[in-house]
Amino acid sequence: MGVLSQVDIEGLRRHLADDGYAVVRDVVSKDKLADLTASLTDEYERRKRSGELFEGGGSLSGHLNCFPGAQSRFVLDELRDFGITELARAVEPGAEDQIRITMNWNLPGSVAQHYHSDGLFTEAFLVCNIAVVDTDLVNGAIDVLPGTNRRFFKFYEYALRRKYKLTTRLPMQRGDILLRMSTLWHRGMPNNSETPRPMMSVTFGEAGAPEGDPFMVNDGEVVFYPNWFSTSRLGRLRERVFVAAPISYSTYRFVRSLYGNKGYSSW
Repeated sequence: MGVLSQVDIEGLRRHLADDGYAVVRDVVSKDKLADLTASLTDEYERRKRSGELFEGGGSLSGHLNCFPGAQSRFVLDELRDFGITELARAVEPGAEDQIRITMNWNLPGSVAQHYHSDGLFTEAFLVCNIAVVDTDLVNGAIDVLPGTNRRFFKFYEYALRRKYKLTTRLPMQRGDILLRMSTLWHRGMPNNSETPRPMMSVTFGEAGAPEGDPFMVNDGEVVFYPNWFSTSRLGRLRERVFVAAPISYSTYRFVRSLYGNKGYSSW
């Protein structure tokens, strides 16, 4: 597409408001992303061999979090050059200054996550997912539910209204980006390939964004950390139950949603 025009930005803003997401092709350098993938894969394998990685924390279900380090700074630079920070400003003034850098490290043999949204409904922010590798239905292309960003759904409402029937998989090529609102329901999907599937995220306007240089978290060094589940004995037990019987967690969420507004706000 080249650099986003004001017409492009307004069109994307409308798509985000209506559908909750938009895919933009060929934004970030494929060659630089290939180098980043190789570096992170080497680091993951090194830590795996040395026993530095934690037990549980998403390793059983196959979804880890990762901070890709200062080496990934080029991604934000290229997003800025393309005009994504201007889009973030159009979605929420000031969001372009609240940035957090993360990555989903989807392991071979992973299982499908439950549909969920990110953060609180009343504190919506813009998420930019970057396809670090070619991502398809085999290695875990993300699944989104279009339009679920427009109002708050308790889990029982989501279930009774069968919102899961909106399922939309989004294959992307390396360098493509997925723009989505944090309030959009989505889930990570199984990686049936033989290699990890990384997907980088840059969030704009997230309340928990670090102050200062977002690439100097952990002194700019790569870190793998838990996703969804804790590494405690109880956390590992919960993760094993989730993997063996996903319906158990759905039942828990359904019942709990009858008595509260979890995920709506912090007050």
